[in-house]
Amino acid sequence: MVEIVRTNSKNSDFKALVRLLDADLAERDGEDHAFYDQFNKIQNIAYTIVLFENGKAQGCGAIKEIDSKVMEVKRMFTLPESRGKGFASRILTELETWAAEMGYTTCMLETGKRQPEAISLYVKNGYRSIANYGQYKGVENSVCFKKSLRQ
Repeated sequence: MVEIVRTNSKNSDFKALVRLLDADLAERDGEDHAFYDQFNKIQNIAYTIVLFENGKAQGCGAIKEIDSKVMEVKRMFTLPESRGKGFASRILTELETWAAEMGYTTCMLETGKRQPEAISLYVKNGYRSIANYGQYKGVENSVCFKKSLRQ
């Protein structure tokens, strides 16, 4: 049985999954990791999702306000042994639904060029490539995406 729980960054399952995500990103990003890590702190993220299968946390994601209409998708991760089951798309859809329920009209995100699985996930779920925004402007390894949410 799959259950999706809306929570916040104080959730112990969310924290455990993020530790695994950070270890994976440190390996993929190499010497660029310190730059990206500064933007991925989870303290005080009010909107996080944890997906459970048979009572075990399998994946997570979060949204964080950029402005009054835009949420940024952050901290997306699925355990390696649980990939290919559609969990990441389910988490992403739930984050988008939650953002729309709160009146946001757009989701944006940044991911790394060294994360082809993530890029495929976002394209498959209707995100379109945009110019790098905010702190990612001019960053060669970053690729940014945007999706309008239906109200």
